[in-house]
Amino acid sequence: MAGLEIGFATSLICSLLLVFTTRWHGRYSLDATRGVQKFHITPTPRIGGAAIMIGLWMALGVLPQAQQELLLPVLVAALPAFVFGLAEDLTRTVSVRARLLATMASGAVCWFLTGVTLQYTGLALIDGLLGWLPFSVLFTAFAVGGVANAVNIIDGFNGLASGTVVIGLATLGLIALGAGDVHLAQLCFVICAVTAGFFVVNFPFGKLFLGDGGAYLLGFLLAWLSVMLVYRNPSVSAWAPLLACAYPVFETLFTICRRLWCRRHPGHPDSWHLHSLVKTAITARYLRMLPAPLRNACVSPVSWSIALVPAALAVNHAGTPDVLMQGVVASFALYLGVYGLVVAAWRARRRLPTHMAAAPLAPATTATVKVVKPIANPIAPIVPMSAPVISPVIVAARVAKPSAANQATPLSDLGREQPARAFVRRRM
Repeated sequence: MAGLEIGFATSLICSLLLVFTTRWHGRYSLDATRGVQKFHITPTPRIGGAAIMIGLWMALGVLPQAQQELLLPVLVAALPAFVFGLAEDLTRTVSVRARLLATMASGAVCWFLTGVTLQYTGLALIDGLLGWLPFSVLFTAFAVGGVANAVNIIDGFNGLASGTVVIGLATLGLIALGAGDVHLAQLCFVICAVTAGFFVVNFPFGKLFLGDGGAYLLGFLLAWLSVMLVYRNPSVSAWAPLLACAYPVFETLFTICRRLWCRRHPGHPDSWHLHSLVKTAITARYLRMLPAPLRNACVSPVSWSIALVPAALAVNHAGTPDVLMQGVVASFALYLGVYGLVVAAWRARRRLPTHMAAAPLAPATTATVKVVKPIANPIAPIVPMSAPVISPVIVAARVAKPSAANQATPLSDLGREQPARAFVRRRM
């Protein structure tokens, strides 16, 4: 309980301090409001990962020795992923490739410190190769880096990434508890508590953002605890942690395939992620009466619901590989189904202004504009007498009141409700 309380309180206090001291570090930490994937309307600090890292180190100091031995090497190994992500938050100059390689390096360092790697996956071909240590280390580092990058990809709205990670960590904790691994279960819950301290400040009003440093840190912790769960508990299938991380993994795989199909670079950002489409097609249309931060926050529960379904399957069938494999397929089908419905809603919304344009406008009103006669110009005598003389007139202009459908879109939605076409392949 001490680790839970200290971790939560430290993370919460540090998050609030980062918000209240924005005028001192905002020059470097504020997130701009313009960009393909930017939906907030107020520049906001994006260094919430620092509060989480401090909370983890403070919680480490009060944990029992068994849990300290589990957490300490993981926090040390997480430093490359966190530092490169935080550097991107402050400088905007660190490439995606550099951050991904840093996260994979964190996985390799964690293997060096703990000796833990993936030993089996349930797939005969891969399992045969995992018996060779170099391949096992590389495969583990690649998997850890992929999950960390996936968490960074879904970090687009208030509470989305941190809430999804809490769901994943709680799932791993419950599975570990069911397998009898109490120390690993308690460690998962402690990291959940630390993340919750930041979550309170981030959701729903978005006073502080997770940033790349926080996203890579939480993604790395989620991925490595998944590896530890399978390594320490052979009765747990490797497909169970995959379902715990299902939503960010599905989003990343589908995004890569979609961009390759459209002949675009997989690393270039766009606004066709599921959470972006939920914002532009649903919340921006049906929740327009809410303030912009609350509209952004309403996107997260939709994604959380997609993450909860595979998480429940993982908890209930952690030791049944056949059921878990079917659950992976069903969960991915659920993701694709929701994505298709949201795309259909977005296309329907794009057609909406065309239909409403044919509707009659509201009754017109008449506005009178009075033109005042100018003061005589002292150089007027220079003008020839034959030049026409313009007398003051009264101009009547009919000004049509715009209907509610044609009113200006709020600034939070301008330029963000019509993402570029993503399902039309470019010509060679």
